[in-house]
Amino acid sequence: MFKVTEERLNDLIEKRRYLHRNPELAFEEINTTAHLKKWLEENEITILPFDIKTGAIAEVKGEHAGPTIAIRSDIDALPVKEETDVPFQSETEGKMHACGHDFHMVSILGAAILLNEQKNQLHGAVRFIFQPAEEVAQGAKYLVEQGVLEGVDAIFGMHNKPDLPVGTIGVKSEGLMASVDKFEITFKGIGGHAGIPHNAIDPIVIASQYVTNVQSIIARRIDLFHNAVISITSINGGNTWNVIPDQVKLQGTVRTFQPEARQAIPEFMQNLAETTAKGNGGEVDFEWESYLPVVNNASQYEQTVREAAAEAGYQAVDAVPSSGGEDFAYYQNYIPGFFVWMGVDGPKEWHHPEFDLQEDAIEVAASFFATLAVKVLKNE
Repeated sequence: MFKVTEERLNDLIEKRRYLHRNPELAFEEINTTAHLKKWLEENEITILPFDIKTGAIAEVKGEHAGPTIAIRSDIDALPVKEETDVPFQSETEGKMHACGHDFHMVSILGAAILLNEQKNQLHGAVRFIFQPAEEVAQGAKYLVEQGVLEGVDAIFGMHNKPDLPVGTIGVKSEGLMASVDKFEITFKGIGGHAGIPHNAIDPIVIASQYVTNVQSIIARRIDLFHNAVISITSINGGNTWNVIPDQVKLQGTVRTFQPEARQAIPEFMQNLAETTAKGNGGEVDFEWESYLPVVNNASQYEQTVREAAAEAGYQAVDAVPSSGGEDFAYYQNYIPGFFVWMGVDGPKEWHHPEFDLQEDAIEVAASFFATLAVKVLKNE
């Protein structure tokens, strides 16, 4: 069993507070990267020579032959103005670790230190991926293109969960976080005088019909036992009170957990947009962007994850899925992986300006991932 001493926990807390005071946005994490590398080197952990501007890849090789697994932490902050009253508030105006990536970094650093000190327990190697740009869903893709998964058999990761108490770890096979897709729909009509609408084709009427009717796709076209949501989050059209505009633009997102639903919804949405526009005498441009896949946890690791939690002295609980997105899913397109919730007993949800967490959760996460790595490598 891995034990985080009080002295080490205090050191990791200080490192977390330093990172919290100095947040950096996606692909700007120069100072964060420099400090991560310094802390890894101070603990004699090998940094792999990947040619990346931000982020760090390290590895601990065990004294026994075996496969390689990876543990991933994200490192970027958000463009959020902090509104907490902690003494280590962000010192960069308009930027904040409002999603707890500072916690993720020092927890995984702690796991690396623990494993490096007990290499004799390792049957293989553990690669530590400190990934940039999770918040813009580009970092995982970038690192895969740089080859960070080469030779890696499986990958593991976490996200803090403010509504779970410290000492609990949320575990679930298959879909844990939703796929994320984006759309932009432009309805085109003919502008004209608001008092003479029969001489125009009103795109506001067309768009309004679509906004209402698109929800029938979820209610009547998608399997009852599938999980999906369509959200239209932006409507833009017109600029004055007495003129019918010539176009209206809608934007939004679709979240799904099953590949069948994800594949079917774009066609349903486009067909409805085209028939709604045509039925009113207008036209439509439909654009779709596949953004992130589902965080799809490999079921063969669930029992090992639960056993690692218990062995480390913590409680595995059934995880409640989230319709938020996470680019850890991108790694799972290439190798099996498992992502967990880490209880941090926070006052606010992710991305809130008052987001905070209980720092003793660092000890939980560090010891859990060290324990998990040993168990997975023995079983691979």
